[in-house]
Amino acid sequence: MKSLTEEWKYLAGSKYLIAIFIGPLIAALFFGLMFSKNQINKSPIVVIDEDHSAYSRQLIAKFNASQYMKVTNVIASRMDPDTLLANEKAVAVIMLPNQLELRKLQGKSSNIGILMDNTMPSGLTGIRTAIQEILATENTTLSMTRLGQSGMDAETAKGLISPLSLQQRMLFNPTTSYVGFMVLGFVNIIVLMMTTSAAGSIAPRLRKEGKLLANGMSPVQLWVRSAPYAVLSTSSLLLSYGLLKQVGNMRFEAEPYLFIIPLLVYSFALSLMGILIGYTAKDASKVGSRTSLVLYPSFLATGIQLTPLAFPKFFQVTAWALPMNWLNRLIRGMAFRNGSLTAYSLEIGALLVIIGVASLLIGLLMLREARKTSSPSVSS
Repeated sequence: MKSLTEEWKYLAGSKYLIAIFIGPLIAALFFGLMFSKNQINKSPIVVIDEDHSAYSRQLIAKFNASQYMKVTNVIASRMDPDTLLANEKAVAVIMLPNQLELRKLQGKSSNIGILMDNTMPSGLTGIRTAIQEILATENTTLSMTRLGQSGMDAETAKGLISPLSLQQRMLFNPTTSYVGFMVLGFVNIIVLMMTTSAAGSIAPRLRKEGKLLANGMSPVQLWVRSAPYAVLSTSSLLLSYGLLKQVGNMRFEAEPYLFIIPLLVYSFALSLMGILIGYTAKDASKVGSRTSLVLYPSFLATGIQLTPLAFPKFFQVTAWALPMNWLNRLIRGMAFRNGSLTAYSLEIGALLVIIGVASLLIGLLMLREARKTSSPSVSS
């Protein structure tokens, strides 16, 4: 109890108490506003219309009516696509060939070309799908018209041309909002960096003050001292998630009073990992550089920007030792899919294992240090 009181008093006078709230909240507000309208619904395109017919103008109108494209310019004659895409005023060029309407009336096929600038792939989101949908609809309409002219009824004609139709729904993040993974990842990384650095400085600070082994070799005293960092980190994360929900329209379906349980377990695991990383540091100022052992792998391999399924199995298994790997899975499960707490016992159990292993290793380090400290006095 004394250790807990001392740590709270230390935190009350430190910058961490303010920084753990201000830093994530600023990141949530800034990035939440930045990416709140991140859905690219109207990518600019240029159309080269060599046909100059009523039918080509109809197609251009359909392109422009799509939610994924905006026709910024229509060129009457063929030009070098490199020139049209040079200044990033457009991300794609659609080429309508000469005699397009004539070949349609004759029942002949025509090739429509689309050239896309893939230097920024995110700008092409939906364009390829939109073009395919427009052309598929156009082909079906033309084919049904011709079959209808031959005496076939509309239902039979539709069944002959397209016997199967696809209906799809995007679940949990239907608009592919960056707030739900990229922005959320930035906030989690900031809290991870602050918490591991602050908790990691506990052992070097106590060693400098001569209090590290004053109460024995049990890791319980350090475990107790990690509690304030876990509580503050949990509070900061919960506030930041609430701000992202309000500012960035982030999906969050779990009840806060339930989600606080896995958040607390995660924060305890993170704090203890920070203590373990910083335990052997000679000075508290040396702890910050060690946090990269957790920071960079957490950013790369736990599903912030890229799904862990994209990595080889070895890296997926390696990420199991990182607390953020399980936090991200809990967020995707409980918060986004509205899963129950009992459905994610595996993730919570993994965090408890990390807590247990970290506590064991901290205890072994304290035991080794106690033996080294007592050895000189015994020999003398």
